[in-house]
Amino acid sequence: MKDAVMIKSYQNGINLIFKEEVPFEEIISELSAKLSSSRSFFGNTDVALSYEGRLLDHSQEVALVEAIRRSSDLNLICIVGKDEETNKRYIKAIQKVQEKLPAGNEGQLHKGSLKNSEVLETENSIIILGDVYPGSAVMSSKNIIILGGLYGEAYAGTDSSENGAYIAALEMEPERLLIGDFKYKSSKQTKWGIRPKVQPKIAYVKNSKIVMEPLTKEILDSF
Repeated sequence: MKDAVMIKSYQNGINLIFKEEVPFEEIISELSAKLSSSRSFFGNTDVALSYEGRLLDHSQEVALVEAIRRSSDLNLICIVGKDEETNKRYIKAIQKVQEKLPAGNEGQLHKGSLKNSEVLETENSIIILGDVYPGSAVMSSKNIIILGGLYGEAYAGTDSSENGAYIAALEMEPERLLIGDFKYKSSKQTKWGIRPKVQPKIAYVKNSKIVMEPLTKEILDSF
């Protein structure tokens, strides 16, 4: 069936519009064909993925992501939820994070995920466009913002003169955190991968311990 799925491309992402009555396998087949024929058009870029028209369970989302990866050179950072209120709060929070990043050479942007025990270390505040996989780590003398999932380790405020450092992530399931002199280690097994819904969170020091809270503009305004 023609147009079982329509693709809308934006500067930082793609939106897929599904026909609700079409079998999922047919959607995947048509999507793969369209992406393959337009591979050079989409190029090799980091994008967020959103979709509408029907609900997908976790296994279907995984199949969708795999089809996109096989049929294109796109690097999927995350699946954006359709909860408009959550999305609005998250966008405002990220804008506030970006405002707080120092200008010039003091802020840093890293495109891509950290995997295979990779370690990224910097003296600057940093935004990571990707995931931090289990076994990998990011270390910053200042703040860390991960526009993806934190499933490995993160160390912020490693400069002892840096007060009020924080770690923010689209999905927060870390193996270990260190903010200044304060440590946090997960008591449960780390889970990672594509999630049908995301809950952006921020970790910071409060009352001499690391706490995690939903990432909101109000929280960031307090720093």
